[in-house]
Amino acid sequence: MADGDDTARGTLASRLRRATAGGDPASRAVYVISVAAELAGVHPQTLRVYERKGLVDPSRTGGGNRRYSERDIEKLRRIQDLTNAGLNLEGVRRVLALEAEVERLKAELERVRAEARDALERTHRQYRRELVPVRQAAVVLRRQTPRPRR
Repeated sequence: MADGDDTARGTLASRLRRATAGGDPASRAVYVISVAAELAGVHPQTLRVYERKGLVDPSRTGGGNRRYSERDIEKLRRIQDLTNAGLNLEGVRRVLALEAEVERLKAELERVRAEARDALERTHRQYRRELVPVRQAAVVLRRQTPRPRR
């Protein structure tokens, strides 16, 4: 078997896992191509073109049939919005890549903010442990007037 076949088989295996995964309901691939096309408001052939261009990556059944998830349908609708706004498919690909990068960066920023909050809270707790209450007695200092010399 050639290396390309191994890669294709690995991709097929990952698609099958995604199609049958029970995790996030939005990522469960349940729609056949005709239903997905109708939900997205496009022709099934358009979905095949989007897949060839790398805009969508539907899961596959054991028999090789495409299955689309709710998340895939949302992405197809986004692609339709962008093409209706005048973007070509390469422009759509770039916009989708930038949107994905923005989401990744937002998640990273939130993670870093949470880490900073935790570090600040740990520092404050450490300060509270190290601070020792001191009794403060009032000390009155008086300036003495110099005594005259004799």
